[in-house]
Amino acid sequence: MRIKGKISLPGDKSISHRALLLASLSEQDCTIQNISSGADINSTMNCLNHCGINFDIEDHTIHVRGDKLKHALLPLNCGNSGTSARLLGGLLAGQKISASLIGDSSLSGRPMNRVINPLQKMGADITSLDGRLPIHISPANLKGISYTLPIASAQVKSAIMFAGLGADGQTIITEPVKTRDHTENMFKYLGLPLEVEDNRILINRLTNSVPQFSIRIPGDPSSAAFFTASVLLLPESEVIFTDLLLNQTRTGFFEIIQSMGADVEISKTDSVMGEPIGDVKISYKLLSSIELGENDIPAIIDELPLLAVLATQAVGITKILGAEELRVKESDRIHAVCSNLSKMGADITELRDGFIINGPTKLKGSNITTFGDHRIAMAFKIAGLISDGDNHLDDEKCIATSFPEFHQYLDILTR
Repeated sequence: MRIKGKISLPGDKSISHRALLLASLSEQDCTIQNISSGADINSTMNCLNHCGINFDIEDHTIHVRGDKLKHALLPLNCGNSGTSARLLGGLLAGQKISASLIGDSSLSGRPMNRVINPLQKMGADITSLDGRLPIHISPANLKGISYTLPIASAQVKSAIMFAGLGADGQTIITEPVKTRDHTENMFKYLGLPLEVEDNRILINRLTNSVPQFSIRIPGDPSSAAFFTASVLLLPESEVIFTDLLLNQTRTGFFEIIQSMGADVEISKTDSVMGEPIGDVKISYKLLSSIELGENDIPAIIDELPLLAVLATQAVGITKILGAEELRVKESDRIHAVCSNLSKMGADITELRDGFIINGPTKLKGSNITTFGDHRIAMAFKIAGLISDGDNHLDDEKCIATSFPEFHQYLDILTR
């Protein structure tokens, strides 16, 4: 088997969330093309709809009808989406909207105090069940604060930024480790009251509504990573991704595999709402091991399960440290990766904050426990391409959380 093709992927999930939230702050109609079709994006749309924002949907294009946010009369179900829950918490608190946020069993077990605490410091009337969902928000006047992020989290940063648009005075966020900066880029492009000074982000109150905008969202690099990995696992393979998001906080996976010896060609062609886009060509090449630490993790946090699969075929000992945040994702991804790769015959050691993998090793097909986690499911679907025997996943439906078209694209590339 080999992977061959030239593809353009569905829109980036992170930008899709933020575009919807920004459109909800505009009193004019906005258009979002090539929006991600993942269930997480539907969760954000449904929550905004319950807050009075209406949408006209046509294929992968969303027309957001200009209106003002209203108090939510029903609980806002964020499903499995931590981005929806955290960013909506900041947005709604800043706009003095009354709402309750709920989620599925997985999301309800994830930590929300990392957002609740800074919002409360700003004066938000927000309560929770032991720092987890459900979260209840009541109207309150917010004031700007100076806040240093205790953990590297674009979700927390963005929640405070959205809240800052409705707060009196200036909100200052200090970011010790740089995380994805889509919110900053989109605020700047739309002329919102934002300044970025080195590792500090300064936000002032938004006195007018967000201006009307139209955006075509570039392809999701986190989705591209799965097919990139398949190229690097299968000799004589090659894929070209067109119109892919090339934000430097999101290309960490490509940089890491380049340092492992991968053949990667990147060419920027355009920009969309402050975000660079372009084409990426990946060709097969045998990989060498790598060591990654805490400062490397934010740029590749979503791709670490996939990187673990690649490490089983790389020459040498790969060490991933400082990735404890993986334990509070949709699943405990460190445990999920280590337990499943062990079943497949990999030489892997689980650590508190990561793992050590000695490669290359032959993998055998196994019964894979996905823990309902879309990225674990897709990573081990890719691992199955080189296993002796098939991988049998206990739950493939969870893939629809972020990438419903995953199997369709994999079929196209493996024909």
